[in-house]
Amino acid sequence: MTKDTALTLDALHDAYDTGATPSDIVREVYRRIEAVGDPAIFIHLRPMEDVIDEAESLPARSGAQPLWGVPFVAKDNIDVAGLPTTAACPSYAYTPDRDAFVISKLRAAGALVIGKTNLDQFATGLVGVRTPYGAPKNAIDPDIVPGGSSGGSGVAVGHGFVTFSLGTDTAGSGRVPAALNNIVGLKPSLGALSATGVVPACRTLDTISIFAATVSDAFAAFQVACAEDTEDAYSKNLTAGHLNTPSSALKVGVPDAASRIFFGDTVQAENFETNLKQLQTLGATLVELDFSPFYAVAEMLYEGAWVAERYTVVEEIMQNTPDALHPTTAKIIGAAEKLSAADAFRGIYRLKELERAANELMAQVDMLCVPTIPTFYSVADLEADPVTPNSNLGTYTNFVNLLDMCGIAVPSEPRSDGRPGSITLLAPSGQDALVASFAAAFAGEAVAVTPNSVTEAEIAIAVCGAHMSGMALNHELTSRGGRLLQATHTAPRYRLYALAGGPPQRPGLLRIEKGAKIELEVWALPKSAVGAFLEGIPAPLSIGTVELENGSKAHGFLVETTGVQGAEDITHLGSWRTYQTLGQPGVTEQVN
Repeated sequence: MTKDTALTLDALHDAYDTGATPSDIVREVYRRIEAVGDPAIFIHLRPMEDVIDEAESLPARSGAQPLWGVPFVAKDNIDVAGLPTTAACPSYAYTPDRDAFVISKLRAAGALVIGKTNLDQFATGLVGVRTPYGAPKNAIDPDIVPGGSSGGSGVAVGHGFVTFSLGTDTAGSGRVPAALNNIVGLKPSLGALSATGVVPACRTLDTISIFAATVSDAFAAFQVACAEDTEDAYSKNLTAGHLNTPSSALKVGVPDAASRIFFGDTVQAENFETNLKQLQTLGATLVELDFSPFYAVAEMLYEGAWVAERYTVVEEIMQNTPDALHPTTAKIIGAAEKLSAADAFRGIYRLKELERAANELMAQVDMLCVPTIPTFYSVADLEADPVTPNSNLGTYTNFVNLLDMCGIAVPSEPRSDGRPGSITLLAPSGQDALVASFAAAFAGEAVAVTPNSVTEAEIAIAVCGAHMSGMALNHELTSRGGRLLQATHTAPRYRLYALAGGPPQRPGLLRIEKGAKIELEVWALPKSAVGAFLEGIPAPLSIGTVELENGSKAHGFLVETTGVQGAEDITHLGSWRTYQTLGQPGVTEQVN
């Protein structure tokens, strides 16, 4: 491995295949850190000898440890046993005797933690300069802010020190540094990653986030770390899923012309237009939406209930040693002292109203695409005004966790002035694999998918109706951890019907001796989720064996013979998707 080799998973696997050892990689990590020479990136850097000892103690390399010998760093509001946790406030520091839940999962998978990174104090900020430890320099341009609050974690990956890093994300802290340092920032669904051993900012909204050079590397770390934790009351039983080739029929919601905010940055606006055209080349249908409800939600994050939630973390410091806080941090959180419980409830009620409006918009699309940031700000800008630029950077990020969405920031083609471009894809909770798969396609990453292959914990299910990609009920698969295996057709032994009754309209697939090929998709669904999925399947539909055009078979939806009485025969259309688009009176035949 040369000094210029990216420490991606693929590169590490190649290095280990050709004789490198984890100790070799650790030495290279520390060489790179020394070469950059920015002490503000880390609050605590482990002695290299300690990490080498840990590397040499790893068991023999095997598939049981998918992150074997992979270096990473963690934001200093996440516990690593034996290292102080400061949240960028020296007087708050404590030394945990055990790893945070997520750190322990990653270490058990063979990953090597290098150190703890700098942050905006108590994870309050999107700029990365609100810290008493000195601000880390942006990995792309030292004049630009590094982004926050996970500034050190973003910069560490931006410099190529490590394969991935952990940040946290409440208002965009796992996405803004990604855009500013030209890397990937994966913000999981709330509750997918445990918060045990994490200093909260807003406990109801926080999630650990993951930075990496590639989507696949970020998602590999997410797959390892995603697990329910009974010690965390906000942890959820969510399945990470798998990266797949995304459907070409996705509907992607984007801000309409009146909703696009760039604060006068025409270069950023042009770059976003270019990115939207790239989405269309991938087959996405763009749906312009009025983003007003999303922006209204975003404005609530630093008002009322959620500022008061931040106050619960630092109340003792605010009351006893206020000088220990960064002045800007103290000013922002201190606003909570003027709020009442009634104010908090008013905020909760208002959020619920806006959430309904936002959900109505989301029902029209599979995901959203927004610029990760609306513009760039320099360190000098923040020195002149420490608040406004920070607020502006959250334009497209602040609403996400309040609406319980997952998302991923991914680099795009550079702007015309050479600064990095970035978009963020967002979807409802549980659809992490969907947005990551589309992000990988956008980034041009090849996703290794073996059609027809399922793990021992999964079952293959063929769907031919509204559960297919981009259609109304697809979320019933994706939200349960389903992953698309292949888009294909049945063997030529079926007829397709639009069943009587409804709404909703339902298709019926009936096997006959001689019929036609019908479009369908084969999905892998975790066995643990199959029961809940099947509960929603009404008669006369049932699960049977469907023969595919290549001769293989899968479980799938079939209709009973009696169920097609009064139905419309739409076999000649060959697809439920086509029927939904073209199925007007006169194109189907009535079955008597």
